[in-house]
Amino acid sequence: MAAVGYPGGASPKAFAHRGRLLMKLQPLGDRLIVEVVEEEQETVSGIVLPDTAKEKPQRGRVLAVGPGARSQETGERIQMDVEEGDEVVFSKYGGTEIRIGTDDVLILRESDVLAKVAHTGGKGKRKLAGATA
Repeated sequence: MAAVGYPGGASPKAFAHRGRLLMKLQPLGDRLIVEVVEEEQETVSGIVLPDTAKEKPQRGRVLAVGPGARSQETGERIQMDVEEGDEVVFSKYGGTEIRIGTDDVLILRESDVLAKVAHTGGKGKRKLAGATA
């Protein structure tokens, strides 16, 4: 559903903390806003990892997408491959981190997204979208 008054149907994403509206963010061009998904804090053998031993997260959920980049030849918008709600894997050091209240979000370019995660419906099973074995 396109929002009235926003180019390409993009609408600003409102971020709230404890019921207070903190800010509205609308990604521009081929950028998207991603909520970082924290990885497991415990190894398979049950060892709890301290913050210093954890790797930088590389997965997140897309909160908002921009209208898309413009084509060099025609100037028309190029539709984004990701949409709001998708779970994605992104470059380890890609994007710009922003803290909104207690939440960390990333503003990424679409080219920083490496893959979409497709849920197979099984308990805890996930696979990459479009990947075949």
